[in-house]
Amino acid sequence: MSEIFLSTVLGKTVINAQGHEIGKLWDLIMVPGEVFPQVSHLLVKKGSRVLALPWKRISLFNRYVISVSGTSSHTPEYLPRENEILVKRHILDKQIVDVNGAKVVRVNDLKLGSYKDHLCIFFVDIGFRGLLRRLGYERLGEKIASFMKIKLAHQHISWEYVQLLEMNLSRLTLTVAREQMQELHPADLAHIISRIPAKNIQTVLNSLDTETAGEAIHELEPELRSRIISQLDSEQASDILEEMDPDEAADVLGDLPEEKAQELLGLMDEEEAEDIQELMEHEEDTAGGLMNSEFLSVSSELMVADAMKVVRLLAPDVETVYYIYVVDKEERLQGVISLKELILAHEEEPVSELMTTNLKTVGVESTPEEILEIIAKYNLIAVPVLDKEEKMAGLVTVDDVLEMFLPYALKRRRYHHH
Repeated sequence: MSEIFLSTVLGKTVINAQGHEIGKLWDLIMVPGEVFPQVSHLLVKKGSRVLALPWKRISLFNRYVISVSGTSSHTPEYLPRENEILVKRHILDKQIVDVNGAKVVRVNDLKLGSYKDHLCIFFVDIGFRGLLRRLGYERLGEKIASFMKIKLAHQHISWEYVQLLEMNLSRLTLTVAREQMQELHPADLAHIISRIPAKNIQTVLNSLDTETAGEAIHELEPELRSRIISQLDSEQASDILEEMDPDEAADVLGDLPEEKAQELLGLMDEEEAEDIQELMEHEEDTAGGLMNSEFLSVSSELMVADAMKVVRLLAPDVETVYYIYVVDKEERLQGVISLKELILAHEEEPVSELMTTNLKTVGVESTPEEILEIIAKYNLIAVPVLDKEEKMAGLVTVDDVLEMFLPYALKRRRYHHH
């Protein structure tokens, strides 16, 4: 059997082995397959009745004729089952995520084909051509396009790059699509989430690990991310917040009603919750509100070899690893070493002899303008934030402070093309 578009067979007459009409093709029942989703039954409408024909009984299936083999005259009536997936009803005209193109698209048609004796979905047609085909105007469209000297392009997405948005359909999503969703940039994921119906957002988040889900949620506009976090199960929401950097989690919780924020903090790891709570106490437009409280620091009394052990232990949980900050016994900042300097240094060399001591810092109450001035003047990637006791409280990166000066739409474009 050659590949065939769904729109060209829907409504076609289905006949039995004797050539008598059984009814018209009304829909197809899909089930997960070995490689692609498979058709298990054809639903055929005859008057007010809908009959269910198993695929194994179909002898011919093309745009001209659909016929049933065998002499059996009995065809059971279709009885809908919970979580059953019908192609026309549940997939056609619905929104899906194209994980390869990182966008939300509409299904205008589907291309079916044979794989190991099963009828399967191979491609989704999302183009104008597919819409014209559905309406029966594809040939007319081709003639008009030819006259105007333009090409009526095929816009297909292979099923392996399709992420279905309805919860009960997600089992038809192939592993490769789930994996690719994980690999998308958080800004692309946020772009997708912001363009799908609210009822489908949970499906997208469920296809991501908690860390990726957290990064995507942080990229959303404050109003939308607050709404999503509020609608999630509290345990899931707290798990996602725990995987965020503390400054990002503080941003999200700061937009929630106080009661909801405290509920989620209460479900989080105690140490994580304390860090976030501390950040939330600072004004948003100060260094204290912008900083990340997770950074790499080592004792000034360590040798390079021991400092490297500390860095290896802490680095997986820290966003910025370009610099290692050196502190004394009272946690007061003494100096800084770049990661490159530490790697190239002799193992027995004291950290205190390697570090740069002429540090540029800001206080927790410093304004974004003051921070940006220091970062720009001294060409820094990040600047340490000191509390009133001169202890290091956190780190403000150039990204953090730039976001304060970018309009939201411009910021989204900036990260979207990152």
